[in-house]
Amino acid sequence: MTMKKLIVCLSVAVATIAPLAAQNSVTINEEIITDYFNASIGDEDAQFEDESIIPAGEIASTRERIWNLWKSAVENYDEEKLIPLDILENRKSGSWELPSSLEPNAVMPYYYGCNEYPSYDAEAKYPLFLYMHGSGDKAQEWETGIGLSLRRFYSPGIYFVPQIPNAYGEYYRWAIQSKQWAWEKLLRLAFVSKNVDPNKIYFFGISEGAYGSQRLASFYADYLAGAGPMAGGEPLKNAPMENVANIAFSLRTGALDDGFGRNLLTQKALEVADELEKAHPGYYNHYIEVIPDYGHSIDYKPTTPWLAQFTRDAHPDYVYWENYAMYGRYREAFYNIKVIENATTSSVARACYELKRDGNTIDLNAKIVNYSTSYTQGGIDMYFSKKYSKASKGKLRIYLNEDEYDLSQPVKVILNGNEIFNGMVMPTLETMVESCALFYDPERLFPAAIDVDIAAKSAVPTSIDYVTENIEESEDGPLYDLTGRRVVNPLKDGVYIRNGKKIIIR
Repeated sequence: MTMKKLIVCLSVAVATIAPLAAQNSVTINEEIITDYFNASIGDEDAQFEDESIIPAGEIASTRERIWNLWKSAVENYDEEKLIPLDILENRKSGSWELPSSLEPNAVMPYYYGCNEYPSYDAEAKYPLFLYMHGSGDKAQEWETGIGLSLRRFYSPGIYFVPQIPNAYGEYYRWAIQSKQWAWEKLLRLAFVSKNVDPNKIYFFGISEGAYGSQRLASFYADYLAGAGPMAGGEPLKNAPMENVANIAFSLRTGALDDGFGRNLLTQKALEVADELEKAHPGYYNHYIEVIPDYGHSIDYKPTTPWLAQFTRDAHPDYVYWENYAMYGRYREAFYNIKVIENATTSSVARACYELKRDGNTIDLNAKIVNYSTSYTQGGIDMYFSKKYSKASKGKLRIYLNEDEYDLSQPVKVILNGNEIFNGMVMPTLETMVESCALFYDPERLFPAAIDVDIAAKSAVPTSIDYVTENIEESEDGPLYDLTGRRVVNPLKDGVYIRNGKKIIIR
């Protein structure tokens, strides 16, 4: 009698028909991937499905091939590009038209150039600084911004100095959705530029630009090496300090600058940052200062040199993400966490995801936070208390990088104190292509991922599509383990290869 086992087959085509030990190259359909990338750039709904396994020895080369396809797609996409890089002193400017659905009649002029004198190295990579000017006459503020970028800020660096399109009402804000569109476009174009160091990007600004850069620092921390608002101060509900783990954060405000409570809010940010650094040493680098005897005008020179010391860690061991809507819009992903289904649908409560990595172990805490105002001044909610509870629903995707995780060994996931997964995670082409389009970041083309279901308290590698069948071991060909060795009679549950497909034997 032929013994039968319950086998979970995965409808996943492997790059080869032979066992994994053969290590053949992954087949890449450049046309299909390029079409998917173009749809992604154009914010069109698109899916890419190709769960070909990437052999361990080919992850780096496959990543390079996929990034080159992405770079080509971005460079050839029909849109307003960055103007060619030049010496900043030449004051070369361009402009972008912002989407009318987000802001009517919005054309954003910008200066773009390197402030290295007398010339710059056309083959070198430089830090990129996005400077956001203050409120007031926009022409004068823009001129002030270019002057400071030329003479008083860090050098050598590439500076993107925009002018606010509409100088009235809510449109005179740097963090609204139309500007989010612009900053994401800037990041996307900068990442494919040969002159921008992707791990040395900084957002900073003065006054209204401080409000904007503080909010954006919390919202886009995963793209930044640092952020430096000056003469500002936001209520921390608008810019949670927890999110700026892993970046350099500077906030400097005059002690006499009491407009809109800027001095008090800067002091509160300092207190919270100190607490976070004490709780998580090494993750909350900050230079927050309430400067004695100064009002709204301070010395702007110290900020950018301090920021420029720091380089982004695109794959930190500790991530904290308070997932909040900024001007009505949520981020889809942050560092290596993607939200598939938010843990709360409440307009008041927020989901918080805290991830700690130790070797191949992921310790994930999923929480819900509710804010309550503890102090109000001048009609502004200044200080808050927070109440946390465990999340009971929601779905996440956690991306894995082969440099941080040993993908030849099992990966363990602990959710809110309970182990929910301990098994192999296979690198796939689909995961790498998807993450490239999601982050458009050369540092974040992830080869593998795990999907976490908070309600079910379960997790599964994204490469698995479960189909349960009874299959005789002898009927469908031999089994191989993940090292390519023949397995005659599997004695325990595990992931195997048969006829170029992954299967799980239960």
